[in-house]
Amino acid sequence: MPLKRLMTIAVIAVSVYACKEDNSAEVAYEKELAEIVEEEKNLEFGFDINNYIVKRDTIQKGDSFGEILQRNNIGYPDIFQIAEKTKDTFDIRKLHPGKPYTLLFSKESEKDSLPSPETFIYQTDQVEYVVVNLKDSIHAYTSKKPVTYIEKIATGVIESSISKTLEDKGLSQRLAYKMADDIYAWTIDFRRLQKGDRFKVIYTDKYIDDSIYAGVHDVKAAYFEHNGDSLYAFRFQTDSVKGIVDYFNEDAKNLRRAFLKAPVQFSRISSRYNLKRRIAVYGYKVRPHKGTDFAAPIGTPIMATANGTVVESTRRGGNGKYVKIRHNDTYSTQYLHMSKRLVEKGQFVKQGDIIGKVGMTGNTGGPHVCYRFWKNGQQVDPFKQKLPEAKPISDSLKVKFLEHIKPIKQRLDNIFFLEADPIQPENTITEDTNVDI
Repeated sequence: MPLKRLMTIAVIAVSVYACKEDNSAEVAYEKELAEIVEEEKNLEFGFDINNYIVKRDTIQKGDSFGEILQRNNIGYPDIFQIAEKTKDTFDIRKLHPGKPYTLLFSKESEKDSLPSPETFIYQTDQVEYVVVNLKDSIHAYTSKKPVTYIEKIATGVIESSISKTLEDKGLSQRLAYKMADDIYAWTIDFRRLQKGDRFKVIYTDKYIDDSIYAGVHDVKAAYFEHNGDSLYAFRFQTDSVKGIVDYFNEDAKNLRRAFLKAPVQFSRISSRYNLKRRIAVYGYKVRPHKGTDFAAPIGTPIMATANGTVVESTRRGGNGKYVKIRHNDTYSTQYLHMSKRLVEKGQFVKQGDIIGKVGMTGNTGGPHVCYRFWKNGQQVDPFKQKLPEAKPISDSLKVKFLEHIKPIKQRLDNIFFLEADPIQPENTITEDTNVDI
C-alpha cells in the first residue's frame, strides 16, 4: 500500500482514538475507509475488473467465435456484424484450443434474465491479447501486457549435475537448458560434468504484469570452469536485420557450430543412418535408411538445426508432413513425419527456431522425427561429417564486440563463488504494452 495511503489511515485511526466517545468520528472513519477501498483498482487487459462481472474460460476443441457468443446470449445477426467490423484486426477463424479467453459483463446486466457480454478478450500468448468490443461502437484491437525484465547474477559449484545445482538454489531449469543448448553445446558435455566444476552467469528473468514469472529470457554472459579450462561466453547480435544472436568467447571466437547435434531436445536415437539396413517385416531385404530417427513424444517441438531458408513445407507419401531447409550451397536438412508444420516455404529460420511438432504422419511405426542431412545434393550421415563452425565475426564487428564485453567481463570476474549465494537483481527494465518484446 502506498505510503500516502498508510499515513491517511494512521491519521484517521489516531483521530478515532482521540474522539472515541464521539460517534461522528467513527462515521467519518468508516466513510474515509470506504473511499480508500474504492480507490483500489484491479487492472487487467486495461480494464478495472472490479467494475465488471468476469467470466473466464479456454477455447475447447470444436469451439468457434460464433458458438461462444451464442452461448452467452448474442444472436447470429449481431455475431455476423461483429465479425465483419473486426475482421481487419481479428480473424475469428484462428481460435486455438487451450487458449484462454475472458468475457466482461456489465454489473447492470445482473438484472437481465439473459445477460450478454460487453467485451471479449482472447489471449494469443502470455503477453499478447485481442480485445473485441461487442457493444455500441463495435471494434477490435491488439495489445500487450506490461513485461518487466530483471537482470540477475548467479553462481554454482557442481556436486552431481547442473540441474541439481540449480534446483538446490531455487533457480529455473531453463537456465541449465540455455547453458547446455544455446551456449556451451559444442564445448562442454553437460552429461560429463565433474564435481567441483563451477559457473557464474548474468541472465535476465521475465515477468508479466510484474508478478507472473515467465522464465529465463536470455543469458547475457557466462563463465564456466570445466576440466581445468576457463570458458567465457558473451551474447552478441551479429545480424540486426535477421536478428541473429551468437555467443563468443573473450577472443571473439564463435562458440557454436553451424549445426545442432539434434533437432529435438532430450530424445534418443531410435534408428541410425544405415544403407545396409534389413527389416524383418520386408523379408530381411535391404531397405536403406538415409536418415537418423530421434524418438520423442507426439507434439515435441522440432528445431531447425541451422540458419537457412525453408524450401519445402508440405505433405508427401511416406514422408508425411515434412519441412526441408536449405542452409547454403552445400547443406540442406529435412524433418519428416511431423504432426504439425509451423513454417512456410520461403521463410528464413534461425538455428533453434521451432519449425514443427513430432508426429506419426507417413510411414512410421511410432512417434519420432526422421532427420535427413543433405550435402551437395546427396543424403549423408550427419554424425560422420566434419561440420563447419559457425560464421566467424567480421573484423569490423570484432572491434565493436571487444569494446562491448569489456565492462561485462569485468563484472563476471568480480563475482565471487559462494556456497549459498543469493540471486541478486542487477537491473530492471519495464516494457509498456506498445513496445515490441
